[in-house]
Amino acid sequence: MHIEFRHLRTVKAIHECGGLARAADQLNITQSALSHQIKGLEDQAGIELFVRRSKPMKLSAAGQRLLRLAQQVLPEVEALEEEFMGLRDGKSGRLHIAIECHACFEWLFPVLETFRKSWPDVDVDIRPGLAFDAMPALQKEDVDLVVSSDPENLPGVEFKHLFDYNPVFVASANHPLAQKDWVDAEDFRGETLITYPVERSRLDVFSQLLMPAKVEPDRVRQAELTAVILLLVASNRGVAVLPDWVVREVKYNSDYVTRPLTEQGVTRGLYAAVRTPDLEKPFMTDLIRLAGQEARRLQEA
Repeated sequence: MHIEFRHLRTVKAIHECGGLARAADQLNITQSALSHQIKGLEDQAGIELFVRRSKPMKLSAAGQRLLRLAQQVLPEVEALEEEFMGLRDGKSGRLHIAIECHACFEWLFPVLETFRKSWPDVDVDIRPGLAFDAMPALQKEDVDLVVSSDPENLPGVEFKHLFDYNPVFVASANHPLAQKDWVDAEDFRGETLITYPVERSRLDVFSQLLMPAKVEPDRVRQAELTAVILLLVASNRGVAVLPDWVVREVKYNSDYVTRPLTEQGVTRGLYAAVRTPDLEKPFMTDLIRLAGQEARRLQEA
C-alpha cells in the first residue's frame, strides 16, 4: 500500500464527521473527490475500510486500524509542520553560546533570563567547554554566537559591537600601589597576580600590558569567581585586573581600590560574533539588542 498523509486525514475526518458530506467540507474538497479517494485507498488495501450501510458512516475493523495510525502520526506531523514554520519565521531555533570573556558569565545570565521569556521556543545553551576554540566552533556551526573581546577577520562571520570597557587595576587599600594615580607594566614585577583560570592571551592584563612590555609578575594565582578574586585582593593576598563594569557590579568594598592601567588608560571592546546568515533571525537580533542594553546598564551603574 501507498498510504499518504491525505489518506490518514480522510479517515480521521470521516470518523469525526460521521459522513462524506461533512468530511468533504472539513477537508475542503468535493464529496465526489473524497469518494474517489476512499475507493482508491480500499483498492490498494484490498479490503473495505468503511461500513457504508450504517448511519452515521462507520469504520470497519480495518478502518479502525488505519484510524489508530492516523491518530498517532498526524499529531506528530502537525507538530513538525509547526516547528518548521517557527524556524522559517524565526520564532524558534537553536542558540548555543560560547564565551571567551570569563567575566561575562555574570553579565550574560540576566540577558538570557529576559531572552528566555520572550523566545520560549529557542533552545538556549552555554558551551563553556568550547571557549578556547570558539571561533572554529562557530564556523563549523557547533555554536551559534561567541562573546569575545578579540574581533577577527573571518569569512562568513560578523562581529557586532556590544560595548567598550576599561580593564582596571584592583588592589587592597593598604597596598603600596594603591597610592599611585595609575599603574604601569613595571608595577607588576614582584606581585602576585590573581586572574581567572583563562589562558594568558585571553586576559587583558597580559595581552594589553604585560606581554608587550615583557614583564612577568612574581606569581600568578587563579580563582574561578569574581567575588573570590576581590576577597583575596581585599585581604592583600595579591592584585588583579578586572573590567571596570565587573568591579562596579559587585557590591562596593572599601577594603580595595581601583586604578587605571597606564596614564592614558586601556579601552577594550566586547563583541558578539555571529555567522552572517544568522543575523537575519529575529531572535538573534533581539539577543544582541538585549545584550547591548544590559551592557549599557552596567556601564551606567
